Amino acid sequence: MGLFDRISRVVKANLNDLVSKAEDPEKVLEQSIIDMQEDLVQLRQAVASAIANQKRTQQQLSQATQQANTWQQRAQLALQKGDENLAREALVRKKSHGDTAATLKSQLDGQTQQVEALKRNLIGLESKISEAKTKKNMLKARAQAAKANEKLQQTLGSIDTGGSMAAFERMEEKVLQMEARSQAVTELGGSSLDDQFAALEAGSDVDDELAAMKAQLTGGSPTQAQLPEGKEKSDSHSSAVDAELEELRSQLNDS
Repeated sequence: MGLFDRISRVVKANLNDLVSKAEDPEKVLEQSIIDMQEDLVQLRQAVASAIANQKRTQQQLSQATQQANTWQQRAQLALQKGDENLAREALVRKKSHGDTAATLKSQLDGQTQQVEALKRNLIGLESKISEAKTKKNMLKARAQAAKANEKLQQTLGSIDTGGSMAAFERMEEKVLQMEARSQAVTELGGSSLDDQFAALEAGSDVDDELAAMKAQLTGGSPTQAQLPEGKEKSDSHSSAVDAELEELRSQLNDS
């Protein structure tokens, strides 16, 4: 491959790439419809021209056929009158018009086929244009939606939400830690208060039991056992003295 061929290929590739990037689907669709409509106009003109040629050929064929028939009749008339030379001349003219009619007939058959083909193409093109117009609106809507979505994605891509989300997550974690500390402090405070009340209740039970034991020893009631400590010692001391005095009296009587 020569150098110029390689350069030409590179240039063509770059140009094609530039053209592809510059193509706007909406504008291309609009231009495609315009081009198809221009083709439709030209095709209609071609059909009209073909039909006109067909009619003109049809007229020429009719005239040639009529002339051939006329010279046929003249040849018969000349022969009836006994003029063979004139009859021969009439037959020559008849043959000439007959040949022309045959040529025109062949030409007319070809033109008829051509007109029918052009009409089919015209109907097909009209159908394609109608379908293309319907698709154009749909494709334009899809292209606009794709552009809007692409623009949205570009906008979202340009927004840096990573830092904001990280800060949000840190604050959420901090709030959770604060709530945990608050709950722990509450639980600790509640346990200390419960312990204090439990100690008070336990102390009250011990005091009640001690009072009951004192009442049993002194023969009194629990209410008496709850008298002041000084009075309890005085009563106990008097009882001991009385008991000792009674014992001495018993010894004296025995002696």
